[in-house]
Amino acid sequence: MIAIDLNCDCGESYGAFQVGDDEGVLPFVSSANVACGGHAGDPLVMRRTVRRCRELGVAVGAHPSYPDLHGFGRRVLPLSPDEIEDWVLAQIGALAAIARAEGVELRHVKPHGALYNVAARDHAVAAAIARAVTAFSREVALVGLAGSALIAAGIEAGLPVLAEAFADRAYEADGRLRDRRHPDALIIDPAACVAQTISIARDGVVIAIDGTTVPLRADTICLHGDTPGAAERAAALRQGLAAAGITVRAPER
Repeated sequence: MIAIDLNCDCGESYGAFQVGDDEGVLPFVSSANVACGGHAGDPLVMRRTVRRCRELGVAVGAHPSYPDLHGFGRRVLPLSPDEIEDWVLAQIGALAAIARAEGVELRHVKPHGALYNVAARDHAVAAAIARAVTAFSREVALVGLAGSALIAAGIEAGLPVLAEAFADRAYEADGRLRDRRHPDALIIDPAACVAQTISIARDGVVIAIDGTTVPLRADTICLHGDTPGAAERAAALRQGLAAAGITVRAPER
C-alpha cells in the first residue's frame, strides 16, 4: 500500500488580517505547518490553529521564517547563521509552549517562504536551521525541499528528515520550483494538482513545465491554503488519492 503525508501551511492570519482558508483545508490534510510569529501567526491564531488540528487529528509542526511580518516572510533578510538559528529556535519555542498547553507535541519543523528557499541552496543557512531544531529536540523531523541543502543538513545533524514536494507548484526541468514571478508557477486546476500528486507519490516523478520527466522522491506533499480555491483542491486531492489507492497519513515517529 502506498502512503503519503499531505501537509499545508496554516495559521497565517495575524490580528485583524485573515489569511488562508484553514477551515476549508485542514480537514483534508494529515500534517499542518503552523506559523509561529515570524511572518504571521499571533498567539491567539496559533492556539486556535493548534486546537483545531488536535480536534481533526492533524499532526502539528512549526513554520518559522525570517522575522518579516511586513513582507510575509517572502523577503531575504541579511541575517547571520547565528541570528537565523536563534530566530528559528524562538519561533519553535513559542509554538511549542502553546501546543503543550493544548496537549499537542510538535512533530516537525518546516521553514517558510524566503527562508525555505535560501535553505534549499545555502548550506550555512540550512545548518543554522538544523541546529535550531536539534537544540529543541532531536526527535522532531526537519522538512525541506526534496534533494536540497536543508535535507542534507538535517541528515548531517542526525535529525529525522522529510523530503517535500508540492501539489500546486510547477517545477523546472532541473527540479527547482518555478519562480512565483511567473504566472504559471502555481497550479490552480484541481485535476492537475491531483495528477501531479499521484505522479510524485506513486511513480516518483514530476512533469516539469517544459514537459521533461524529473525524478522526485518525497515523504510529504504540500498544498498551499492561501490561494483561491484551496479547499476545493484539498478535497479533490483526498478523493483523487483515495481513488488511486494512496493512503494519506502523517509520517510515523
